Amino acid sequence: MPAGPPIDAIHFDDAPSVGDVPGPKSRELLETQRAIDSSAVAYPEDIPVAFEAGKGATIRDADGNTYIDMFAGIGVLNVGHSNPYVMEAVRDQSEKLVHTVDFPTEARLGLIEKLDEIAPPGLRGENRVVFGGPTGSDAVEAAIKLAKYNTGGDGLLAFRGSYHGATSGAMALTANKGFKDDYTPLIPDVVHAKYPSPFIDRAESGDATSVCPRPASECCRSTSCARALKEVEEIIEDPYGGLANPAGIFVEPIQGEGGVIVPPEGFLRGLRAIATANDIPLMFDEIQSGLGRSGQWWASEWAGVTPDIMTTAKALGGVGFPLSATIYHEDLDTWDSGGHAGTYRGHVVAMRAGTRAIEYIQEHDLLAHARDLGEHIRDRLRTAGADTDRLGEVRGRGLFVGAEFVDADGAPDGDAVDAIQQYCFEHGVLVWTAGRHGNVLRLLPPLVLTRELADTALDVVVDAIEHVTAETAATR
Repeated sequence: MPAGPPIDAIHFDDAPSVGDVPGPKSRELLETQRAIDSSAVAYPEDIPVAFEAGKGATIRDADGNTYIDMFAGIGVLNVGHSNPYVMEAVRDQSEKLVHTVDFPTEARLGLIEKLDEIAPPGLRGENRVVFGGPTGSDAVEAAIKLAKYNTGGDGLLAFRGSYHGATSGAMALTANKGFKDDYTPLIPDVVHAKYPSPFIDRAESGDATSVCPRPASECCRSTSCARALKEVEEIIEDPYGGLANPAGIFVEPIQGEGGVIVPPEGFLRGLRAIATANDIPLMFDEIQSGLGRSGQWWASEWAGVTPDIMTTAKALGGVGFPLSATIYHEDLDTWDSGGHAGTYRGHVVAMRAGTRAIEYIQEHDLLAHARDLGEHIRDRLRTAGADTDRLGEVRGRGLFVGAEFVDADGAPDGDAVDAIQQYCFEHGVLVWTAGRHGNVLRLLPPLVLTRELADTALDVVVDAIEHVTAETAATR
């Protein structure tokens, strides 16, 4: 008997069902928030709504409007809002014990064992886990410390288009200059290299094998990949490459905020070879792409590449509890007692929730479901884009979906995506944006999204695309 109810039994039945939005209660709560909350609050600027309850892949606002959630709190709610199987353990644990720092508990050890069970080959059975604070940034900071401690290096190589968090070290790795330019100086000696993209390959020409640092038999024939790997090799190995004392390479196997960029197949393998040749750790940020989001437990598994260090957070807390972790090869477990610390690394309720979420994904075969449903979603979006030159590319893995929009001249069109997002909100579907220019429609639905709910949501998304592109065509 599968753990918990089936995925078609855990959603609000009336989604989508909306009137004029935002409704009066949402407007009142939004006004109160503006008056007393931080000016750093951003998300209600894009979708002005106040939420009240969620079930599965659906969510209800303070006025009773019900939406299909294709965003899931930035990919946090992989098993859905208030998943009953997870919540059963949450209620049980919260009545017993909530906080333990890093004293052993069954909840803590159980999650470590479960993470080992789903770790990629090369780490499975050969890893250690250090839990961090409530955000993915905490896991990134731990990874930076671990890499520096083991190598004695201080330089890091990251990638353009990347996002790794908002703490000092994580922000230094993040590529968005506007996000961090008010807070410099950050940690020194971080160099950002090109991140390849099949979308870029369409506009580029050249013989990839003549550029790629890998043997011709191992080159994936992507020009953007070859150029990116060549740049990484030069930064690390060229005596005048600029990075004096490298401690490691930090990369997203699929870039999230950068626009759901799936790199060519040879990229991660090439990074693995360069890191190994130079005896530095290869670190994967799987915070947004991991725990089943891509249709594999970890997005790096699509390329068959195992990192030395891997960060996870977001969906790790099961149903939105704050928890992060850094998983690393046991050979790197060299730091002393207390070498990494954090008050909330003993959130046992989050740990029970995380274990239950992994079990639910396993028992309901949600990895295969994510692969199949994600391909269906991308196919429908591609069909919608067949009659317009505005939809430049649809891409992704599993239920990690990006659709890139351009204007009539082929330039990034963030206004179109903003308009699509607004149309979807007004019709009961929550979507989000991504990309360097905000021109990528990003879908991160819970893995429990059913085919029926997906098609209902896509009817709205496709209508939005047709509506926005038709309006633009009429104004040319």
